[in-house]
Amino acid sequence: MPEFSDKQIQSHTPMMQQYLRIKAEHADMLLFYRMGDFYELFFEDAKRSAQLLDISLTARGQSNGEPIPMAGVPYHAVENYLARLVNMGESVAICEQIGDPATSKGPVERKVVRIVTPGTVTDESLLAEKRQNLLVAICPLNPKQPEAEYAISSLELSSGRFWITKAHSSEQLAAEMQRLEPAELLYPESISLAGLPLAKAKCKRRPAWEFEQQTAFMLLTRQFGTQHLEGFGIKNDEPTLAAAGAILHYVKETQRAALPHIQALITEHPQDAIILDAATRRNLELQQSMGEGDTHLSAVLDKTVSAMGSRQFQRWLQRPIRNHQELNQRYDAVDALKENLDFENIQLTLKQLADIERIVARVGLRSARPKDFARLRDSLAKIPEVRAFLSHRSLSYLHDIIEPFPEVVDLLTKAVIEQPPLLIRDGGVIAEGYDKELDELRDLATGATDYLKQLEQRERERSGIATLKVGYNRVHG
Repeated sequence: MPEFSDKQIQSHTPMMQQYLRIKAEHADMLLFYRMGDFYELFFEDAKRSAQLLDISLTARGQSNGEPIPMAGVPYHAVENYLARLVNMGESVAICEQIGDPATSKGPVERKVVRIVTPGTVTDESLLAEKRQNLLVAICPLNPKQPEAEYAISSLELSSGRFWITKAHSSEQLAAEMQRLEPAELLYPESISLAGLPLAKAKCKRRPAWEFEQQTAFMLLTRQFGTQHLEGFGIKNDEPTLAAAGAILHYVKETQRAALPHIQALITEHPQDAIILDAATRRNLELQQSMGEGDTHLSAVLDKTVSAMGSRQFQRWLQRPIRNHQELNQRYDAVDALKENLDFENIQLTLKQLADIERIVARVGLRSARPKDFARLRDSLAKIPEVRAFLSHRSLSYLHDIIEPFPEVVDLLTKAVIEQPPLLIRDGGVIAEGYDKELDELRDLATGATDYLKQLEQRERERSGIATLKVGYNRVHG
C-alpha cells in the first residue's frame, strides 16, 4: 500500500482519512474495515484479498487521480473468509464501528477490536480440531553467541497451555521446531532462521526489546498476579523467560482483551524426554507421511474419541518422556482398561463431550458463542459419569484431579435455553424465568400487538369514535 503524508491524507474524504490512519497502524496485515453490512478492503489490501479469496475487485473514489481499489466480504460470512486467509498464513485486523451513526458528525467512530493471526486464532471455525495451534517465540540466550543456546516458549492460546524450554544448539533448535510445528513464530531482528524446518509457520520479526528478560518478568508476574515465579518452579532471573515475555506481549497486542485462562507457565526440561533430531522425527513419520496419504504414526495409532484426547496423544507421541514412574502409571492404566473395565462404555460418554478446553478459552477471551455455553453445560453434566468410571484403583489418580462443577451446570441450565441460536445477535439465548426484567421486556415486545388492540378498544369506547385506530411505527413507537 502506498504511504501517504498528512497533506495527502487530508486530500481524501473524511471516511478515507479515517481508514488511512487506522491502516497506518496495521501496515503489515489486511485491514477489514466495517462499513454497514460489509467489511471493506482498499488499495493493495483489496487487490491481495481479491486474489486470495477470489472475490470481486471494484473501485471507490479516487486517490491522486486514480480509482481506489476496493473489495469486500459480508459481515455475516466473515469467519469463512478469515479461515481461508489464516490457512494461507495471513494476519487480519478487524476494524468495527463503535460509534453511534445517529449522533456521529462525520464518519462513525471505528477502531480495531481484534487481530487474527495464524498463531492466535481461537474461533472454532478457524482451528483444526485434532491439532495444536502453537504460537512460538525463540531468541538466543547470549546475543554475543547466537549459535550457542536458545530460549523457546510456546503458547496454545486456544487452551491456555504456556511453557518454556531451552535448546543447547542450533541442531536442537531445529528438532524443537520440527516437534512443535508452529503456526506462527516470533523471533528477534538479530538472528537468522536459515536451516530451520518452518514450512508451515508464519514468521514475524519483532524488536529486540520485546525479548528482554526483565520486561518478561514484569509481564508474567502481572499476568499471574504474583510477586515472583518460584511457585511455578522458575527462578526470577531465568533467561528463558525472554521468549515467554515476547509471546505474552504479542498476544496482548493482538487480542486486546484480558487473558484469564493463561494461569501458569510450565518448564520443559530437555533431559526429561528422549531427544529426537529433526531428521529422525522426519524419518519416523510421527505426524507427517513421507509418501502419499495419512500413513504417519499418529494417524495409525490415534484411536481417541475426542479432539482433546487426540491433541494430548500427539503431545505424548512427539515428546516421549523418560520418567519411569509416570510411564508405569500409564501402563497400569492401559492394563486396567483392557483387562478389568468395559472401556467401550466410557468411550460413549467421551464421544458426547465437547471441546471443553477450547470453549473455556473462548469464555475467558469473551468470544464464546451461545452454542458454546450449551455444549459446556452438557459436557460438564457428564463429568460425574467419567469420575465414577475412574474410581478403579489404577485410575484413581485421574479421578482425583477431575473436578465436577455442579454449580456451573446449574447456572447454565437455568440461564441458557436448551438449543440456543448460533449467534448472540439472533436473540432468544437466555431462558425464560432466569431474569425478571428480561421476561417483562420480552412480554412487552411479543405482546405489543395485543396491548395496542386493547388500547384501541378502550379509546373507542371512551371517545365514542367507532372508526378510531391506534397505530405505531418502528421509529417513534
